[in-house]
Amino acid sequence: MRSDRVRLFQTLPHTCGYYAARTAQNLVIDPAAPQLDKLYGSALERGFRRAGGHLYLPHCAQCRACTPCRVDVAAFKPDRSQRRCLKRNADLQVLETSPGYTAERHALYQAYLRQRHADGGMDEADAADFQRFLTAPWSPTLFLELRLASRLLGVAVTDVCLNGLSAVYTFFDPSEQARGLGTFAILQQLQLAARRGLPWVYLGFWIEGHPKMDYKRRFRPLQIRGAEGWRYMAD
Repeated sequence: MRSDRVRLFQTLPHTCGYYAARTAQNLVIDPAAPQLDKLYGSALERGFRRAGGHLYLPHCAQCRACTPCRVDVAAFKPDRSQRRCLKRNADLQVLETSPGYTAERHALYQAYLRQRHADGGMDEADAADFQRFLTAPWSPTLFLELRLASRLLGVAVTDVCLNGLSAVYTFFDPSEQARGLGTFAILQQLQLAARRGLPWVYLGFWIEGHPKMDYKRRFRPLQIRGAEGWRYMAD
C-alpha cells in the first residue's frame, strides 16, 4: 500500500467505543479506492481493520490504547484452558460458508447484540445493518458457522487474505456462554489458517487491561504493532 496511490481520510472526533469518557478518531482508507481487495493484506500488515466496507485504524490525539495484534499460526499451541474449550465443543460442526444475510443468522445476531450491547445503538440491527457491518462487495469473507446438529450457535466472520486471516467479528447464542464460543471461534480460525498455510490470524486491537479486549493476550505467541513495527509480546 503506497501513500501516493491511496488517499487516507481522518474521521471527525467521536465517542470512543471502548472508553465512554474518551474521544476517538480513525484513519480510513478511501472507500472509493480501486482494488480494495488487493490493498487489504497490506492494510492488515499496517494495523488496519475492516468494518463493513471501510478499512480503518484508530488515530486518537491523546490515546494509543488500541494496539493491533496477530497470532503466529505455526507456533501457536492451545493452553490448558483452550484445550478444555475444544473438548467442551467437540460436539459442534464447523462449516465454511458463504457470507451474507439469512434470517437465521440475523436472528442470532440480534439476540447476541441485545445481550452484549443493550442500549448501545446496535441492539436493533435490521437486515441492512447486518449486511453493511459484516460484509463488503470487495472483501474476501467467509462465515464460519458453529452448529449443534441443525441449530446455529455461532458465526465467526472471517476475511481470508494472502498473508493471513482477519477475525472480523463473532456473534453467538448468548444462552450458551458456558461453551466459550468466542474462544472456540478463534481456535477454529487458527486451525483454518494452519490448513491453508497462512502465517497469521489478525485479532484486531488489543487493549491492555480492558475487560472486553484483554483476552487476546491468551493466544500465544502474540505479536503487537507499535511505532517500530511488529514485535512479540513478552510473557
